[in-house]
Amino acid sequence: MQLNSEAKLLRIFISEGDHLHHSSLHELIVRKSQEAGLSGATVLRGLMSYGASGKLRSNRILDLSADLPVVIEIVDTAEKITTFLPLLEQLLDEAKCGGLVTLETVEIHWRPKGH
Repeated sequence: MQLNSEAKLLRIFISEGDHLHHSSLHELIVRKSQEAGLSGATVLRGLMSYGASGKLRSNRILDLSADLPVVIEIVDTAEKITTFLPLLEQLLDEAKCGGLVTLETVEIHWRPKGH
């Protein structure tokens, strides 16, 4: 990706408890994005959430939730993100989990290390 260029932000909302092939789904998505040559991925763990079900999830001890929200963010060119979407859809289908995927245009303002 080039400095001061347009790119796409792919944001995937799933749950910490989502698994596929004995691995955490978020780990599989990050590994597959790396294998696909995408620029980078970040996994963010949420403190509290609710979704379409209306079920509130939080990290409070009394709730004992092991199913906290996880957001995976991937930024790259529109072409690379579009190429990755079918694989992502396949992973979500195989995991049989709920989730939300968003895609938006972003502007890259990146400084390489050492500058």
